Amino acid sequence: MDMWWKVGLVLVMCSGLTSSEAREEHLDSSPRSMMLRVPVEKLDFGFVPSVVYETHAYYEPGPIGVLFHMVHAFLYVVQPNPFPKDLIVKMVQQNMGGIKGNDYKKPENVVLLLQNCGGEMHQRQKKNGDCLRGFYMATLIATSVFLAVGVTVAYAANQNITNQIKSTRRFVGSNIRDLKSFANYTPVQLDYLYAQYITAKNRVLSDLDNIGTLLGGQIHNQLEREVVPALDNALRMTAAMRETKEALESVTTSLEILQQGTGRLQSSLQSERASLSNTLNDPACSNGDVTHTCNTIRGTLSQLALSANFNGLPDVEAPLANLDAVLKTDLSNIVQKGYSSFNDTPRLVSEQTKQIVSEMKGLLDKSGGEIIGFTKMFPIEPALHNFTKFLTESQKNIEAYYPQIDQLDFNRWIGCVVICCMVVLVLAFNFLGLLCGSCGYDKNATPTTRGCLSNTGGNLLMASVGFSFIFSWVLMGVVVTTFVVGGNIEKLVCEPLANRQIFKIIDTPYMVHPAKKNFLAGMLFQDPNIDLTIGSMYRDCYENNGLYSALQLETKFNFNKFLNATVYNPELTNIFNSVNVDLQGMFLLEQEGKDNLIDFANTGIGDIDYQAYLTEVNKGVTVVDLLSYANELEAQADQLPRGALENALKGHASSIRQIHKEQVVPMEQAMGTLSQSIKLLQKTSRELPVKVTNVLNAIEELEYLITNNASHVVKQETDKFIKNIVGYFSQYTAWVKHSLEMEVAQCKPISNIIDSLEIVACSFIIDSVNTFWFGLGGCCLLLIPSIIMSVKLAKFYRRMDTEDVYDDSMDVVVSGYHNESLYGINNPVMSSYPSYDTMRWYPRASAPPRQPDW
Repeated sequence: MDMWWKVGLVLVMCSGLTSSEAREEHLDSSPRSMMLRVPVEKLDFGFVPSVVYETHAYYEPGPIGVLFHMVHAFLYVVQPNPFPKDLIVKMVQQNMGGIKGNDYKKPENVVLLLQNCGGEMHQRQKKNGDCLRGFYMATLIATSVFLAVGVTVAYAANQNITNQIKSTRRFVGSNIRDLKSFANYTPVQLDYLYAQYITAKNRVLSDLDNIGTLLGGQIHNQLEREVVPALDNALRMTAAMRETKEALESVTTSLEILQQGTGRLQSSLQSERASLSNTLNDPACSNGDVTHTCNTIRGTLSQLALSANFNGLPDVEAPLANLDAVLKTDLSNIVQKGYSSFNDTPRLVSEQTKQIVSEMKGLLDKSGGEIIGFTKMFPIEPALHNFTKFLTESQKNIEAYYPQIDQLDFNRWIGCVVICCMVVLVLAFNFLGLLCGSCGYDKNATPTTRGCLSNTGGNLLMASVGFSFIFSWVLMGVVVTTFVVGGNIEKLVCEPLANRQIFKIIDTPYMVHPAKKNFLAGMLFQDPNIDLTIGSMYRDCYENNGLYSALQLETKFNFNKFLNATVYNPELTNIFNSVNVDLQGMFLLEQEGKDNLIDFANTGIGDIDYQAYLTEVNKGVTVVDLLSYANELEAQADQLPRGALENALKGHASSIRQIHKEQVVPMEQAMGTLSQSIKLLQKTSRELPVKVTNVLNAIEELEYLITNNASHVVKQETDKFIKNIVGYFSQYTAWVKHSLEMEVAQCKPISNIIDSLEIVACSFIIDSVNTFWFGLGGCCLLLIPSIIMSVKLAKFYRRMDTEDVYDDSMDVVVSGYHNESLYGINNPVMSSYPSYDTMRWYPRASAPPRQPDW
């Protein structure tokens, strides 16, 4: 057993021993704040190779379990007191020297199982013979039946032990196989833990290889909120330049169209006005009502004239020429260079951290080598080989005892069967006696004339009594011995083992030695102050946790400290702290672009007389709407009598519509274009200086920020990147810790051994032994009424040598001998009476009275 513990400890110590105290100090100096951050992306370390243990330390007794429960209930009645934990602890702590006389008190907890046994037996006799015989026979039958039940219970318990011996072999084999699986899978599981360092390492290497995208991208994203809007505003100024040029060109074109159209329109209107005036001078206009209409039309001739005069408006050639000069510089291309320079942040970061990344990769390879080297420091393979060899040899040695165990069990079985046969023999005589006596009984026969079959039945019953006396002391001895041994083991060992009270005794502080608090920790680690108990170890193993957790190895061999000291070492901290990104080489807008914006603001569009343009545009092309004028003229012509004057006026109306269509409408369109362009230019001239100033100021501020004050953003994002890197290792160490505690070297076989021992010792053997004496003890108790009933009932079946007689004259029953002369016996009672016919005067007591006519 000692060898097993040592080998088992070697297996676990290999997974948790730290290399040096210096590494623990390195852990304390590591950036702990970095270890607290969990990266956004959760690493997948897969599943630790699991082992399915074969042993199921569970026993369901089946139908015989009812008997086990009955025995447990009986033992509880005999001994209802709880387990005497405090008394046992006190006795052990007194160095097994016993309790001093003045300290001794009769313990209320310890009551020998021989107490509370026994009872009073009481029997009453009745005079009615038939009733007595029936009562004795019924009682004996019932007693015999219960005796048969008791011996059947004893035989079943005896057979159950033999049956469960084979199950014991199964438990032994499965437990040993589980221990082998435990030993074989543990190094595989440990290797898997170490191998998964590659997962974290590869993820870190991937981030380092993409540091430009990850770190540079984050820096870019942080600065993007201010840089991109400024560049967008600068880029929008290029669009404003093009829009302004288009507006100036539109003003020039529209003004030219309007100036040319004004001359043509003025000439056309003068001609139409003169022609209409001549028509109104026609003699027909002098007749009555026609005169009024002609005068009315003549009064409107002055409305056929121009309203706006575009010839006096200034041109915009100078601002347009200045703007053309500004547009010779491609501001859009300059701004795009700013975008490119800013978007080049990832590459800039990658270039500046190339040396640091190389150092980090080297350190990661070094840490991985240290972890692998650490695993090779201990002779795991030889230890496992020796442990497996020990298990194999132990199994062979145990199996070598199987024939002897079978032979011993067979001898025990034979002995128990012989004991049961003693009771069966008594039962056989009882049932045969009852059968023969009942079948051969003749109620008309006198005691001295009973038949052979009836007499045989009585003799068989007396034989039962004899054998009961012969075997009773053997049965009682077996019952008492097994009762004392089995009952006390059940109450003092099995029951506290089932409810784990026995662990509390063993785990009591200072139980073994006054200076050693916990003996298990002192035995394993030479440190009794570690809070390690058998109970806690059993609970962890029962839940199939790792042996690392069950033995609390982190208190002595903290593998996580080793990992932390290996991964988070001062070199890594120094490398992390040396990460620095310089953005001073980044320019958002070159000086040429800035000068171009200033030139745009100074093109002169603010000097244009916008009010003069708007005044003329708002006047309209003609004084009156020519279409309305033509319609009104045509309506007045309709009021005239039909004739040449009416037709002439309608012709003038048609000419005016033609002038509107061909000359006024194009001028109105040109005026609309001119109005829009002038308004756009007026708005641009008001906002342009402010916009240009804002763009230039924003870009200059951002360039200053990037050049001088971007270190805060860089530092912030660099810290996040480093925390993500360290977070991968934090995930790995946390996963290793969880795996060591829950999945590696799962110690269910240890609790299975304890549970299997409990099942074999208590459920297989002790419960069966207790059931055996329970059934056999019932038989012993039932032998008393069996003896009494057999003796009483035998009198009704056996042929008597003498019988009681009845005296009619004296009305008394006289006991005497029948046919005493045949035997030469002198009866003093009968000799005092005259010699009469005894058959006539002294009939048998059992015979009916003789009548006079007999």
